[in-house]
Amino acid sequence: MKRVLEPEVMDTPEEADAYDAMDHSGPNGSFVDRLGELGARGRALDIGCGPGQVALLVLDRLEAVTEVVGVDLAQNMLDHAERHRAASPHRDRVRFELGDAKGLAFESGSFDTVFSNTILHHIPDPLPFLREVWRTLAPGGTLLVRDLFRPADEATVAQLVREHAADAAPEQRELFRASLCAAFTPDELRDLAASAGLEGVTVTVDSDRHVSLQRASTPG
Repeated sequence: MKRVLEPEVMDTPEEADAYDAMDHSGPNGSFVDRLGELGARGRALDIGCGPGQVALLVLDRLEAVTEVVGVDLAQNMLDHAERHRAASPHRDRVRFELGDAKGLAFESGSFDTVFSNTILHHIPDPLPFLREVWRTLAPGGTLLVRDLFRPADEATVAQLVREHAADAAPEQRELFRASLCAAFTPDELRDLAASAGLEGVTVTVDSDRHVSLQRASTPG
């Protein structure tokens, strides 16, 4: 099945509201658990933070992470993130900023941990994004980029939507379906990582719909 692009930025109030209302607790918890297994620590960067739940969950579960900076290109998503931050006991250890994943305003090597959850499929050409992921990561730091992966055919897309979004609103089911169609395959992700110059990373298939590009921390 060929990749079908979707809009890069989900920045209408309706899109942001629908995404924030979806139940991502299972995938988000699995994502944060993987970060912990990889040795996430110190100052962390969340690229494409959306409504901010992952950043706050990282601070809630991973004691070794001291601070999270979240960036997103959608102001309506950041409005939700600020609302969640204000209600969090970790509000003083996280901040959210407007920023483009393809050109970040941070010094090279300035984060001990860099992570990104399900934004890769929104980007038509992800090479600049992956290069920024690598540039901002400190030597020996923890890296985790997780996304959906594109099924082989439309029938599998429909099956995944039925299995994982049966109780969702119609607009939420459509968001999920479009995201699956816009995602990369694991083999495509391996090729992209190599082209972006990422070293010592692995690609793992995590579920029937998720794939991760990751690297564990090393002593520095």
